[in-house]
Amino acid sequence: MEQKQPDTSRPRLGVVVGGSGLVGGTIVNYFKSKAEDQIDVRAPNSKKMSLREPDDIRKYLLDLQPDFIVNAAISNINADEKLSFDINYLGPYLLAKTAIELNIPYIHISSAATLKLGSKISEDEQRDFSPGLSNYTRSKLMAERTLAHLHRTEDLDYTVVRLAAVYGNHDHKIQGIQRMMFAVADESMPVMFTKKGVLHSYSNCRKLPYFIDHVLNHRDEFCGGDYNFVDRNPVELRELILAIKTFLEVKYPKDICVPYPLARFGQRSTTLLLRVLRKFGLKADLPPELIFLRQFYISQTLNCDRLQRSSFVDPMPDVNILSMLPEMIFYYLTRWNHQNLISTFKEKTAESNSFCNTFIHQPDQLLDAVHAGQLDAKNYTIKCTSQVDTTKSAVI
Repeated sequence: MEQKQPDTSRPRLGVVVGGSGLVGGTIVNYFKSKAEDQIDVRAPNSKKMSLREPDDIRKYLLDLQPDFIVNAAISNINADEKLSFDINYLGPYLLAKTAIELNIPYIHISSAATLKLGSKISEDEQRDFSPGLSNYTRSKLMAERTLAHLHRTEDLDYTVVRLAAVYGNHDHKIQGIQRMMFAVADESMPVMFTKKGVLHSYSNCRKLPYFIDHVLNHRDEFCGGDYNFVDRNPVELRELILAIKTFLEVKYPKDICVPYPLARFGQRSTTLLLRVLRKFGLKADLPPELIFLRQFYISQTLNCDRLQRSSFVDPMPDVNILSMLPEMIFYYLTRWNHQNLISTFKEKTAESNSFCNTFIHQPDQLLDAVHAGQLDAKNYTIKCTSQVDTTKSAVI
């Protein structure tokens, strides 16, 4: 099928589904501010286009007539069967069918959960279906197989980009690697739930949009392919946890690895305890990442030779999860402090202490400063208008 030629009288128009998440948001930001070519990107929320409503998808895309679709949407990893099926499988299927109708490329962001455990796992080593698979894994695997089927039978122009554990800034949820950082920073991880020598691959969220942009500009090369988009060198999970601990200068977790049977027993016992507490009106849940507890004890490193052999050139070859740790920790600690989620590292300057006191005890002073145009919102200072010294700035 001959691919639709973009309308050169206007910028390329793309749709990014799941644009509010870490991955989707990074892609949207890249296309809006960093892409070399002018690209108009739309990131519809669920009110404009719900992946659970087939009519929404077709109507929105046919009305918009985009030049490409990128799907970065996922359900919660512990979602039930129906939600997992709708968001991770049926939605991508309907997006792909509409992409066929529009004759445009469809870029599908998938997960390493669809691949087998082990070392140097290639793109072709998919898991087999079994009742023991999580809803998340099963639905993502179904989507990959259906996209390949549509490519063979209906000439779908698609590319699957498969991510491992994703790291990067600007995630609004505490999940994945960010949850691990939070647990270490909050000193709520007394020991490590892994074992020595367990390696995992990691995906840099900041590099991903460069690859997607390249894939869209080189459809002849990437059409119908799937790629493990991961850093070349895997990292030991224990090493990563200890690196976070060292950077934060905290006492925990201790360098003690809990055996998997004991960790599994603790998980089940805690689940039962939480069920009992619900009868007393107390609601709490275990982190959803614990559905992958077994993976904390078994290596999964992805082979990225196919990516390395492609025409794509890594824009940041020396950046990996260990080199980005200081930046990520500073960003997320600042965010969590502002949200009052954590207080371990709440080091306040004299200025911030003064602002907090004024905000609590003298909010009228802040109101007067704002109304008079004397508040420097960037530095949280009030500009003095004294005739004696008009250049002086007072700390709130």
